[in-house]
Amino acid sequence: MRRFALALTAATVLCAPAGHALAQDPTATTPVPPPPAIPTPKSGKVKIEVADGIATSKLRYVARGDKVTVTATVQPFVAGQVAKLEVRRSGKVVQRPRARIKRISPRAGRATFELEVRRKGVYKLRMKHAATPEQKAFHSRAVRIKAVVLSAGEGARGTGVLLLQRGLYTLGYAVPVTGYYDGGTSRAVVAFRKVNGMARDGYASPAVYSMVLKGDGAFKPKYPAAGYHVEFDWSRQVLAFVRDGKAVKVYHGSSGKPSTPTVFGTFSFYRKEPGTNSHGMVQSNYFIGGYAIHGYVDVPAYAASHGCIRVPIPNAVQIDRQISLGMKIMVYV
Repeated sequence: MRRFALALTAATVLCAPAGHALAQDPTATTPVPPPPAIPTPKSGKVKIEVADGIATSKLRYVARGDKVTVTATVQPFVAGQVAKLEVRRSGKVVQRPRARIKRISPRAGRATFELEVRRKGVYKLRMKHAATPEQKAFHSRAVRIKAVVLSAGEGARGTGVLLLQRGLYTLGYAVPVTGYYDGGTSRAVVAFRKVNGMARDGYASPAVYSMVLKGDGAFKPKYPAAGYHVEFDWSRQVLAFVRDGKAVKVYHGSSGKPSTPTVFGTFSFYRKEPGTNSHGMVQSNYFIGGYAIHGYVDVPAYAASHGCIRVPIPNAVQIDRQISLGMKIMVYV
């Protein structure tokens, strides 16, 4: 019996596959790795702004035919996203410009659109982002702008006049902001026209409005680094107070005619003469010899004085208050 058992054991070992002590389980399989997790699309929010034009409490006004820049700031920033600006006029979609959203900070992106408002009327702007695997659909609140063609003269009132006055004030011109087109507004328009090489009158034409609504037409100082000072540009016949390199008050003026020219150069105010003197000079501020800035009853749009710099009497007191002794004035062609 012992010999039979040993023989049976030997036969079993010989029948087993080479390299295996025991046969493998035929039902065993290699584990399959789970599929990669799909990221959840991120929510988003956006705010749009129009940089051009002048705003009231209800609308932002731009000149018809202008190009308007619209910026959309998006949070959070997700790479590879594209935004669309839906532009409606009279309820109909008239433009759908697209722009890529670019990173501006770790958590925010920005899309910039440029559109041309070819016709008068109210335009409604809304930025839309279609759903993608990385970011959910979202859109902005609507912003409205109004494309206009405006003109105005003395005696006019209303929103159009207020827009003109606000625009001129922002550009640095001395102008009242009342919504009424008075003499002060007319004088500011004369100064604006002089600075920009236009006909020298006090009427705000569509061309004037177009520049003002775009924020164009400011006086550019010749001496921006000279600190707080006064400049008189003889070629354009305008007086400007300059602070931090920017004109902060610009006035219509009239200097010496060719036969009695105003002196050119850099001077300092050395004497102030309040009130009206025997020559009809009002609130005089002398900068060399008998040459002064002063108010006068007649201030034409061209050089006409005996050498002094004339300014309108309604502006003389305001100008006098801004001048201090020792302050510099640069007079140039």
